[in-house]
Amino acid sequence: MIDAALLPLQRRMLTPPGRWLAARGMQADHVTLAGFALGLLALPALALGAYGLALVFLGLNRLADGLDGAVARLSRPTDRGAFLDIALDFVFYALFPLGFALADPGTNALPAAVLIAAFVGTGSSFLAFAAIAAKRGEQAPGFPAKGIYYLGGLTEGFETIAVFVAMCLFPAHFPLLAYGYAAACAVTTLLRWHQGWRAFAPRR
Repeated sequence: MIDAALLPLQRRMLTPPGRWLAARGMQADHVTLAGFALGLLALPALALGAYGLALVFLGLNRLADGLDGAVARLSRPTDRGAFLDIALDFVFYALFPLGFALADPGTNALPAAVLIAAFVGTGSSFLAFAAIAAKRGEQAPGFPAKGIYYLGGLTEGFETIAVFVAMCLFPAHFPLLAYGYAAACAVTTLLRWHQGWRAFAPRR
C-alpha cells in the first residue's frame, strides 16, 4: 500500500552500499541469490522457535532484496534479475508462515495454510496482471524502475514484512496475525481481479 512512497527513501539509503558492492565486482543476481539463501535460514530458525534469529535472517533477506536493485541500477538491469527477484520473493513469503506451522503444528498449521493460500491469490493476480500488461506494452507509473509491471494493493511488500516482524516479536499471536493478514490479502486479490477485469476489457 505504501511501497511506492518508500521507494525514494530506500534508493537514497541503499545506493551508497550498492555502489560499494558494484565497485568490487558484485553482480545484482549474486546479491539476490545470497539474500534468498539467508532468507531460507529463517525457516529452520522458526521451526526451532528461535524467533529472534529468524528476525535477523528476515532483515538480511530484505536488505539484500533492496541492495540487488541498487547494484542493478548502477550497472545494467536484466530480465533474469527481474525474474529472480520476484520469483524468489514469493517463495520466501510462503516459507515464513510454514516455519511457524512447523514450530507448533497443532496451533499454527491451519492459520499458516490459510495465509499461504491467501498469498497464492495475491501472487497469482499480481503476476497475471503483469504478464498481460507486458504483452500490451504497459508500465506502472508508480514503479517505473521495476523489471515487471508492479501492481499495488492493500498488501504489498512493506505490509507483508511488517506482519512477519510482528509474528516474530509476538509468536503466541501468530494465528490472529495470520488470519487477519490473510483477510487483507483476500481484499487485495479481489481488488486486483476487479482492476484486471476493467483494465483488460475488450476494446471497442
